[in-house]
Amino acid sequence: MTDRISKAVVVGAGIVLFLPALIYAAYSRPVLFNSTNVGGLAALECMLAAVCLYRRVFFPLVMLSFLFAGSNLPVGGTWIAIRWVALATGAVVGSFIMLKQRDHPFGKFHAFAMFAILAAIVSAAVSHYQNLALLKALSLCLLFLYAGTGARLAVRGRENRFFQGLLTACEIFVCFMTASYGVGIEAMGNPNSLGAVMGVVAAPILLWGSLLEEGSLAQRRRQVLYMLAMFLAFQSHSRAGLGAAFLSSAVLCVALRQYKLLGRGIVILLIVVASSAIFTPEAFSRTVSELTSSVIYKGRDSGEGVFASRQSPWEGAMQSIHSHFWFGSGFGTTDTGQNASKQLGKYGAFATSEGVTSENGSSYLSILSWVGVLGVVPFALLVMSLFGKILQSILWMVRTGNPAHPAVPLAMVMLAGLFHAGFEDWLFAVGYYLCVFFWSLAFVLVDVVPHVPLPRFSEKWAPKPLARVWGSVAHSR
Repeated sequence: MTDRISKAVVVGAGIVLFLPALIYAAYSRPVLFNSTNVGGLAALECMLAAVCLYRRVFFPLVMLSFLFAGSNLPVGGTWIAIRWVALATGAVVGSFIMLKQRDHPFGKFHAFAMFAILAAIVSAAVSHYQNLALLKALSLCLLFLYAGTGARLAVRGRENRFFQGLLTACEIFVCFMTASYGVGIEAMGNPNSLGAVMGVVAAPILLWGSLLEEGSLAQRRRQVLYMLAMFLAFQSHSRAGLGAAFLSSAVLCVALRQYKLLGRGIVILLIVVASSAIFTPEAFSRTVSELTSSVIYKGRDSGEGVFASRQSPWEGAMQSIHSHFWFGSGFGTTDTGQNASKQLGKYGAFATSEGVTSENGSSYLSILSWVGVLGVVPFALLVMSLFGKILQSILWMVRTGNPAHPAVPLAMVMLAGLFHAGFEDWLFAVGYYLCVFFWSLAFVLVDVVPHVPLPRFSEKWAPKPLARVWGSVAHSR
């Protein structure tokens, strides 16, 4: 209570002292108060307010800033620079709070993340595009620093609120995406981004939410929204997004022994397909032909194979790996023989230069081409350590059949993300919102993953006491 009163006194005193100075500046120099400066001042005030409510507000702020910056909405351009300010502020403030508390564990996963940052800096130092590569390495450092501090602080001790808010955010997001694409607005900018966010994030989280015992109305609502998310992933014609959604959904149902739900979904899909084939055979045949061409072969000739569209970027990545075998071309850059400084000036200080970066069709090939064979070791250990946490969570799910644990949705998102990253280049592209979301939750998963083998439980857990479950697991450590 005393702390709250002291904070209120400090805020009140700041307002009393700052307001007259602001009024005087507006009267004496009105030219300073143009739309750009006023907008920046408003953003600064919002950032300061978010810092005061760091645990509750800053995680959504960082996620929304990156999401808006990567969207095709009118507000997207405004957030291109703000996202980096938000990430840097969150990393610095989170570090101070965590250093003050000193009650968060530091393990192998966090050590691998630190060595990955060092590998990115070393590769940037020997890159032809040193300045840009160093900026990319700095962005990775900020991401891991925020994920290791701010994201963990946002969850620890308030698991119920955090995951309830995550479920609600996914519900609102799917509704908004359905409405925007229904009226012809591509809010995510391109179909691959739509498939990625639906297959990696929305589908596994909504399916998990539908398994919680929170009332039949909530379960049915989330089941409907899950089907909408799958429909949007299908409409995006993104094979990687669809594969990630199907993989995470199947693993979740099998691990939690939801065989009826899995079978019901397969039966509904077969009934829809069979009904279409019986009542409209010509339209069904035409649809199958179009989907085979657009989804499976991506418009290529069937004789070229399923991965014909991936061969060109994969070959480009392999050439870059052979050219820069040991230390890579520089973190976040691909050597295309163009002048990086000119390209960077063309696209702006906060944008990614297309002349020195490229989509290699796989996050794993990209990181190998960026940092080389020597530098990729800590990144490989980081990914394998994360995969080990996923397997540990799945084993716990198989043994208990209980969905009411924070590790369950996190493990499914991580599994879908690692699968999707094998076909799309985003896992270490820090400017992409999915990368920031993925690694923030990855550091949280490391904290909440349950131990295996588990002790015997005398009662079935309900979905509400997530904080108690997490607290008991953390205390057992």
